[in-house]
Amino acid sequence: MSKKESILKAATWLFAKKGFKDASMAELSKLTGAAEGTIFYHFKNKETLFLAVLETVKLKIINDFNGYTARKHFQNGLKMVEEVVSFYLYLAGHSPDLFMLLHRHDAYELAEVNPICREYLEDTYNGLVDIFEKAVNLGKKDGTIGAVPARKMALILFTLTDGLVRFNSYNLYNAGALSSELIASCRRMLASD
Repeated sequence: MSKKESILKAATWLFAKKGFKDASMAELSKLTGAAEGTIFYHFKNKETLFLAVLETVKLKIINDFNGYTARKHFQNGLKMVEEVVSFYLYLAGHSPDLFMLLHRHDAYELAEVNPICREYLEDTYNGLVDIFEKAVNLGKKDGTIGAVPARKMALILFTLTDGLVRFNSYNLYNAGALSSELIASCRRMLASD
């Protein structure tokens, strides 16, 4: 792993744990063993580093989902929704720092004034909602999902799933304990008449 990759990995963890505002470059320097000058050689400033982390997180999550859906053969659209929900919970459980970083409020504060930050956050969430929408459209086509507005329903499904992950991120509730109830609720919402 290159020094730059090592800095990105440690910065992801640090920003996830402390947020953009409270993470310090001195702390990152201690974590990586890289002098602050080395960090600033690779990344112009803290904001640039944070943006690089967000881009990396976006690519990792979307690539993991795209790889998952490309490898799978889904029996039907409803089954795809169920499996996408399950994979989302699985991925959040195995990469908690990525999701904690996305759930921190200061990223959205930065997005209000930094269009690149906003773009990375929007791209991440739109990419995830697109996967849910693809499943809903498949289900509408094969008859396993009723006549629902695909994008709106995808947003609702994503929000339910991500909300449960958010509870888990902040140690408020174990997402795995509600996974079967979440999937059953999705089934009921999507049922064809």
